[in-house]
Amino acid sequence: MENTPYSTLRRIILACMILVPVIPFIVILGIGYYYFKGSIENSTIATMRRIVQDHGQMIDSFLSERKANLQFIHHSFGFEVISNAENLEHIFTQLQKESNAFVDLGVFNKEGLHIAYMGPYKLVGRDYGGEAWFKEVMKQGYYISDVYLGYRRIPHFIIALKREDGGKTWVIRATIDTYMFNDLVKRVRIGKTGEAYILNEKGVLQTERRSGGNIMESDLDNIDYYPKQEEGISTFIGKDVKGIEYLSAITWLNEKKWLLVVRQEKADAFKALRAATYLIVLVLVIGGGAIIGVALYLTDRIVRRMEGMDTEKEQLSDQLVRASRLAELGEMAAGFAHEINNPLQVIRSEQALIETILSDLKEKGELKESEDLAEVEDSIDQIKLQIDRCARITQAILKFGRQGEPVYKELDLGGFIPQVIEMVATKAAVHGITLKEEISEDTPKIHGDAGQLQQVLLNLFNNAIDAILERHGTQGGELVVGAGPKEDGKVRVMVRDNGCGINPENLKKVFAPFFTTKPVGKGTGLGLSVCYGIIDRMGGVMEVSSEKGVGTTFTISLPAAA
Repeated sequence: MENTPYSTLRRIILACMILVPVIPFIVILGIGYYYFKGSIENSTIATMRRIVQDHGQMIDSFLSERKANLQFIHHSFGFEVISNAENLEHIFTQLQKESNAFVDLGVFNKEGLHIAYMGPYKLVGRDYGGEAWFKEVMKQGYYISDVYLGYRRIPHFIIALKREDGGKTWVIRATIDTYMFNDLVKRVRIGKTGEAYILNEKGVLQTERRSGGNIMESDLDNIDYYPKQEEGISTFIGKDVKGIEYLSAITWLNEKKWLLVVRQEKADAFKALRAATYLIVLVLVIGGGAIIGVALYLTDRIVRRMEGMDTEKEQLSDQLVRASRLAELGEMAAGFAHEINNPLQVIRSEQALIETILSDLKEKGELKESEDLAEVEDSIDQIKLQIDRCARITQAILKFGRQGEPVYKELDLGGFIPQVIEMVATKAAVHGITLKEEISEDTPKIHGDAGQLQQVLLNLFNNAIDAILERHGTQGGELVVGAGPKEDGKVRVMVRDNGCGINPENLKKVFAPFFTTKPVGKGTGLGLSVCYGIIDRMGGVMEVSSEKGVGTTFTISLPAAA
């Protein structure tokens, strides 16, 4: 049973280690979520307002341009000219060249009689004097109608203008292609559920609605569903008749006769906020669990350490046990690699036997060349490739566990370095980096392990490429690799780049374990430390010189082979 003083102390430490980080953690998450939520909501609403503003301006511009087309005809031709069928046909042809939105063109006298017409219907002679649109244009001089059926019994809307000249009054009217206008309005694409449509003052759809609703059908949501705002853009969140919440933005068009609605389901509009909420909850759960777990672990460790300090013997014994466990883990890892090598050798032998049998059968003529045989041979080659790969992996584990010794032999850098460069040549070319070799022909051979030296050079090359990309992107990068003799009988290997360089305060720490200038998740800080150790075991020295914004040069000095 635990001593009372330590039991009380354990509870105090545990409470402090949980509350001290948890409270700021929750406060920071709460503040972050509050501002992020506000930012996302404001950004989404601002985007919706901008879309409805731009779309409304585009529709108003479309209507204004069609009105301008008709005004041009009004001011360019008199009644006698425009009421002539041949002249009207020529004018309509030119009008369609300006815009294919026009379906037909007609001329009316002041009584509303259709005296000239160019289009797909037989409308000449019809009396429109009692029609609402004709009365409006005679009163206002200009009129854009709602979508209606008319004599032709299909949905359409018209633009009409009145002119008085020389004592005569007449009206010119054009029908706008409803389907083209409908496509123009529906063109908005926002997420998966975004849509745009137009209502008139009575809540009748002037264009189709993707979520349900055809032209000239009454909006099921009712016109009172939308805020009463005569000027500008209004945004709101509301439920439709199906109970689905929408984020909507509205504005009035056509001299406040049409209401443009752009809306998107709220769940779709704020899906980024919902994803962030789930992420924050997940972070809260994981972070809270981690804090509690770490607090429990550290509390237990601290209390145990305090108890263990009663005697120096217990402390040393505990350290020895932990050290032995780590050693056992290393031995187990190396043992696993060693055991894997045995079945690999058996597989290699069986693969070689299969190759021999196939070769004998082919020589005896018992096995003819075919696509199936070629696939079998390709599979055998692949098996051999994967066996070699597994062997290299297990050998690397053995080396890391100090179960195998490096193979030191004479290396000719004039041939060795270009082979290593080839391994990164494609990567460099893809990123627009120029590779240059400055290897002297009289470079002496060195004595070292090829695999370890390859590891060092590849690490330096990859670091150089990262630095070049950070500064130049995919243009202007240069990586120079050189080698040659030194006056003191040693061999110099140089890797120089024109990348971003290293800050002077970091230059002395580049070879320290776990130090890295790369972002979190990009590096461990062990690469250069390991490279430095490899070169040191080979009897060499690794040095670095760098200037911020200019580039970095790594220089390796190795003893020449006897």
